[in-house]
Amino acid sequence: MFTENDIPRMDGKVVVVTGANSGIGFEASRMLAGRGAHVVMSCRDEGRMGAALTSLRAMVPDAKVEGLVLDLASLGSIERASNELANSHPHIDVLVNNAGVMAVPERTTVDGFELQFGTNHLGHFAFTGRILPLLDHVNGGRVVTVSSLLHRQGRIDFGAIPRPGKYDQGRQYSMSKLANLLFTYELERRFRKSSSTAIAIGCHPGYSSTNLQHVGPKMRGSLLEALMMRAMNALVAQPAAVGALATVMAATGDVRGGDYVGGTRMNQLRGLPEVLRSSPASYDHETAERLWGVSETLTGVTYPFPL
Repeated sequence: MFTENDIPRMDGKVVVVTGANSGIGFEASRMLAGRGAHVVMSCRDEGRMGAALTSLRAMVPDAKVEGLVLDLASLGSIERASNELANSHPHIDVLVNNAGVMAVPERTTVDGFELQFGTNHLGHFAFTGRILPLLDHVNGGRVVTVSSLLHRQGRIDFGAIPRPGKYDQGRQYSMSKLANLLFTYELERRFRKSSSTAIAIGCHPGYSSTNLQHVGPKMRGSLLEALMMRAMNALVAQPAAVGALATVMAATGDVRGGDYVGGTRMNQLRGLPEVLRSSPASYDHETAERLWGVSETLTGVTYPFPL
């Protein structure tokens, strides 16, 4: 099992974390910065990003951190952020695809994609593809993508991409989290077919107490849902710092490409991370290849293989 004491020194390493202003992303950024990594904390909201940077610097006084404005619900923002990152860093060592939205009312991204699938999968697909040339392909760079236990309920309904005919918030979220893993394993296969030594790893944070659970009820204006979520977090959820250990293990630990990392207690809802197996559907090569092609078409981003 992996603990914070097992995080190796990361001096000289550049790590990009999406959705880094709170929850799993913030805690992972804190741990990595505490081990000497230069962390690029990407966030959708510039004000919240500034507050997160201030908080992290207070916790880790010698932290090497910077902010990057990135809205994964906008292909234009993704392109701008990718260019900014390329202009400021000749290479990166680790990309952590962490940002996401869950169980929100029916909405679309700037480009007309259903919000959950568009942000959680298509946004990260586009961002990863655009910055892939920056990844260290000689010394084993890493792409870590944060999925969810709810991927086990997911099914890729290509008829619901980019928008479903009938919206079901739970179904769309689970589909997006399954897509995260199909993407991860397909990216790993493509790494192996190219000259890259980079690896792709998936992970899940279990049921961790973060802002993720509160966004949907807030958007719907449901006080009852908000109170229920608060109660569930108090009774079941583990601290975000514990949930973030799976992400940090995937980013720094003794793992292999194509691994899936998460806690093992209470049907994987809690606990220190280990290497696990994800759902059988997540290893479906045919679905992964088809999803990759659809994602390229929708985002306009193609990956520069061979590297």
